[in-house]
Amino acid sequence: MWRDLNREDPSPQPPPDFHMQNTLEALEREPFRGFPVVLELEGRIDGYALLISFWSNELGGELCEVDELYVKESSRGRGYGQDLIEAVKSGSGIWPRTIVAVHLEVSPENQRARDLYERLGFRPVRNSLMRLNVSAPPENAASNDSPRAAISYCRLDT
Repeated sequence: MWRDLNREDPSPQPPPDFHMQNTLEALEREPFRGFPVVLELEGRIDGYALLISFWSNELGGELCEVDELYVKESSRGRGYGQDLIEAVKSGSGIWPRTIVAVHLEVSPENQRARDLYERLGFRPVRNSLMRLNVSAPPENAASNDSPRAAISYCRLDT
C-alpha cells in the first residue's frame, strides 16, 4: 500500500522497498518513536498511517508527526482521514500521550489532501522545510588525509 502512496504522490527521492520494513521494525523495537495504524474495513486493510513522536522545544512539548497517511481510492471521501486526525488531537487512545500539535507534510500538487487538512485547521508554517540527507560513505570511499579541526561536543545541563 505504501507503494501506491508513492506512485500517486511521488517523493522527490523515492524510498527503496526496504524502508518500510526498516521503519516497522524500528517502531516495534522502540515504540516511544511512534507506531503504525491501519484502516480496517470489513476485514480488509484500506489505509494506513505512520505516526511519529517528535519533541519541539519551540512549541514546548510533543508533536505527533503524521509521516505517511494513505487511504485507498475506493475509501476516500468518507471521513477516515479526518477521523484519524481528530482521534490523535483528542487523545482518545490512538496517541498515548498529550501532544501540543499535529504536524504533517503535503505536496503542493495534492490539492484534495491540502483541502482536507485546511478544513481540519492545519495552516502552513512560516519556515521552509529543509533536509540534509546523511548516509554512510560507500565502502570504497577514499580516505581524506587532510588535517581537520577537532570538534568537541558537550552536554548542556539544565
